[in-house]
Amino acid sequence: MQARTSDARAPGFWPLAFVFALFVLFMYGPMFVIFVLSFQGPEGGLTFPLRGFSLHWFRQLADGLGTVDIGSAFLRSLGLGAAVMLLTVVLSVLAGLAFRKRLRGGDALFYVTVASLIMPSIIVSLGIGLQFRLLDGGIKSALDTLGATATLEGYGTALGLFTSALGAHLTWTLPFGLLIMFAVFNRFNPAYEEAARDLGATRWQSFRHVVLPLIGPSVIGIGMFGFTLSWDEIARTSQAIGDVNTLPLELQGLTSTVTTPAIYALGTVTTVVSFLVMGLTVGLAVLLGRRQGKGRQ
Repeated sequence: MQARTSDARAPGFWPLAFVFALFVLFMYGPMFVIFVLSFQGPEGGLTFPLRGFSLHWFRQLADGLGTVDIGSAFLRSLGLGAAVMLLTVVLSVLAGLAFRKRLRGGDALFYVTVASLIMPSIIVSLGIGLQFRLLDGGIKSALDTLGATATLEGYGTALGLFTSALGAHLTWTLPFGLLIMFAVFNRFNPAYEEAARDLGATRWQSFRHVVLPLIGPSVIGIGMFGFTLSWDEIARTSQAIGDVNTLPLELQGLTSTVTTPAIYALGTVTTVVSFLVMGLTVGLAVLLGRRQGKGRQ
């Protein structure tokens, strides 16, 4: 007669469950509090007790917070996040394909790329800002030497959203994308590609119809990482963006000037955008997995 497996919890289960519950509360408790306080009425404040329930502070956020143009900052962050996401996906996939073969100097290149993860973000931002200011000096000096006075007077700076800020964000997102792609291709069976080539497929056809569908969920995950890491980034943006601000920088500045729940409403909106991106990513991954499952039937 087979012994019946006991369903009793191990002695350490409940203490560990309690610690885990405290950890979850510590992580998501502040977020929940901000969500709740952002839906207060017109008489609401920055702390409890909750005074009414309405969308008043979201309407005020849509009307603007003083001299800060939240709408423009929101669009700038969306555009920058989309550019970072696209470049992170493309460069990570290409690097993963390249590193499947032994490259001369590949190890050094890999460690140099990943090293940006262990460097303080503010130092990376300062270094990129300094590089672009030196570039500004060189460009202005060259224009002055060439006698291009009109161009020199109209020249501002190379620092900008899709130049220095984009590069700063890529130093943060690319290493994660590379690590994911290296792990994926390390477990990838090249026999699938070889079978496609034996059947007459070109390299591009084998990548498009064989490799890409298999690594698709990981590619979607890299895209999510790229957007969400860029969307919330402050330190690497602060010294490398020039004379405009992204939404997180505006939010950081508003913490010292806005003393109403409107700032909670802004935090709620930015968090909802992050969750929407993650939900879309999970949905695409599940849909791709189902399509692959149907293809094998």
